[in-house]
Amino acid sequence: MRIGVLTGGGDCPGLNAVIRAVVRKGVATYGHEFVGFRDGWKGPLEGLSRPLGIADVRGILPRGGTILGSSRTNPFKIDGGVERIKDNLAAQGVDALIAIGGEDTLGVATKLHELGVHVIGVPKTIDNDLGATDYTFGFDTAVNIAMEAIDRLHTTAESHHRTLVVEVMGRHAGWIALHAGLAGGANVILLPERQFDVEQVAGYVEKRFQHQYAPIVVVAEGAQPLDGQMVLHNQELDAFGHVRLGGIGQWLAEQLEAKTGKEARTVVLGHIQRGGTPTAFDRVLATRLGLHAIDAANEGDWGKMVAMQSTDIVRVPLAEATRELKTVPLERYAEAEVFFGS
Repeated sequence: MRIGVLTGGGDCPGLNAVIRAVVRKGVATYGHEFVGFRDGWKGPLEGLSRPLGIADVRGILPRGGTILGSSRTNPFKIDGGVERIKDNLAAQGVDALIAIGGEDTLGVATKLHELGVHVIGVPKTIDNDLGATDYTFGFDTAVNIAMEAIDRLHTTAESHHRTLVVEVMGRHAGWIALHAGLAGGANVILLPERQFDVEQVAGYVEKRFQHQYAPIVVVAEGAQPLDGQMVLHNQELDAFGHVRLGGIGQWLAEQLEAKTGKEARTVVLGHIQRGGTPTAFDRVLATRLGLHAIDAANEGDWGKMVAMQSTDIVRVPLAEATRELKTVPLERYAEAEVFFGS
């Protein structure tokens, strides 16, 4: 077969490891040929492609980002988008696609499969919010980057006796905030899954100061105060209907400073969490997912996503994987609350 590979949505460490595994096994074991589509779904939509052989994937295992580029293109928002994709695949002799991405990228893959396109999905998101898989690659790297930042911030917060609010990524799911906050010894962790009372947060901050330590507050970008108002840069939507988040950290720092009388500063980690070399865990997970994805394609098991369940890599229907987001259960949040304010 001639198989197309694309990476869509936000970039993350581990994407290149998947591409490498797919191509290395696909060529050496099965004798397939590969073409890389550039910039997510924009590639097959506009016929933007590049050769993808074993020589092209050498040395990319430790590299962050993606050699294929990415975008948030949604072909279902473009007139005739699906037909253009089918036509371009046929014109380039592509028999199937391996789509590597998160909720939006795999949502498109699910619809294309239902319309007759041969697709295999690979789950990627630093938010770890895809259903049907225990972990997505990119998450472990993002958590470790955030944890290291929190470790460093403890010392400067205590030197200046100030509150530091660390804003991390997490639109609807607070997995990064939960894991990084727990690992980094944060004094308060705020998630999108549960609205927070700023008065209660201020109480935790004051209690921390009473112990002669400076508080670190970790807040996911999608966390909301009790009034339910999200803090937005603007009201513009992307191709998948998402607003651009950010600003909750600064808002919270201002509130805490006013309520406690202690100086509060904000650190927004932003895209730092996405960049750089992947951790060993993410390199291994991404490699295993890539190997199993090309196995599924070789067997013609279309419409499936490869997933990690326990320590096994299994196949699940794409529709099941994208049906609902995997959010942080309240019992997991309760584990973290034990440490709030102490």
